[in-house]
Amino acid sequence: MTGELRVVGTAHVSAKSVEEVRRAIEEFSPDVVAVELDPARYAAIRKQARDPSVQDILEAKNFTQILVQWILAYLQRRIGLDLGVEPGAEMKAAIEEAESRGIAIGLIDRDINITLRRFWKSLSFFEKLKMLYALAVSVVSIDGEEIDVESLKEQDMLTMAMDEFRKFSPNGARALIDERDAYLAHQIDGLTKGHSRVLAVLGAGHVQGVMKYLDAPETLPPVRELTAEMKSRPWGLIFGVAVTALFLFLLLAIAFSGIGFEVLGMALLYWVLVHGVLTAVCTLAARGHPLSALTGFGVSWFTALNPLVAAGWFAAIVEARIRKPAPADFRRIFEAESFSQMMKVPLFRVVLVAALANLGSTLGTILYFMFIFPLLGIDPGVLITQGLSNMWTAATGLFSST
Repeated sequence: MTGELRVVGTAHVSAKSVEEVRRAIEEFSPDVVAVELDPARYAAIRKQARDPSVQDILEAKNFTQILVQWILAYLQRRIGLDLGVEPGAEMKAAIEEAESRGIAIGLIDRDINITLRRFWKSLSFFEKLKMLYALAVSVVSIDGEEIDVESLKEQDMLTMAMDEFRKFSPNGARALIDERDAYLAHQIDGLTKGHSRVLAVLGAGHVQGVMKYLDAPETLPPVRELTAEMKSRPWGLIFGVAVTALFLFLLLAIAFSGIGFEVLGMALLYWVLVHGVLTAVCTLAARGHPLSALTGFGVSWFTALNPLVAAGWFAAIVEARIRKPAPADFRRIFEAESFSQMMKVPLFRVVLVAALANLGSTLGTILYFMFIFPLLGIDPGVLITQGLSNMWTAATGLFSST
């Protein structure tokens, strides 16, 4: 027998939602309150979370993903500060109200780490670029912008916002919205089979998708498909191997083309300078220490040829030794009330340096292959044709002599 279900759709930074949740619990008298939280976020709300060590962050090396997570959390917190409401206050209110009445609490959201990994791995390269650009614009423009949070719960506004997100990042929308709708529906369905009255507190953006699944449970994908680690294509490795192969081919073409070793030397010099300068500039743009920028300059030419290492890793190690981030930095990052405050936290600076140094090195590779021939003042068609012809002649002569 299935129990009675009531769903409360909330905005995560809304004072009105806090009152709606408290009132719903009082009126409905559920025997379980299901909240859109996973154990990690529940522990964070209850101030019971254990921060990872600084070493964990440096060894993980997924600096861009960490940076995106921190900035998303900051944007939500910044909106909450403007409205005088702590992000997640309605979930905290649901927990406190349930505990005060001796009502069981159900944590029904998917593990945040699984969601973030699946989200980031699902994004295409261009979706990641658009995401980073959108976050940068949001950080710059959020100050002074007036936001009507209650309007975000209206169905027309929600539909429009979801549609825009799907256009912006269809793969990201699937991981952040659709998959979680299905996971939430699974958990709620299980609770209604074991309890007579279930109150579910969800972000308003999930209500429509969750109810659609609950109305047709046979359409729910298996839970294991929603929690399994995604096998992402090794695009980074493929890109790195392709860059190395292309660079070596370019050097061979120059060497065998007969245009002189001076041009070969210039091609190597430009490789070092273009990568080094852009990596150093991006490191300094992150307000990294000059020694971190110098480190990025020194290693970028090599890391661009090795898909297993990245310039940002080395710059981050130097930055960490200079800035000396502490475990308390995690709390300072998540309590920062402005981006400038976050920039003063050593750990945030280290991660930002790593992410931007890697970006500078990648830009260096792209710009090098775009402009190397004009910089050298040679015709690429003639160079490649003559180089290949001479390589073929040399190869056939070698084989015939043996």
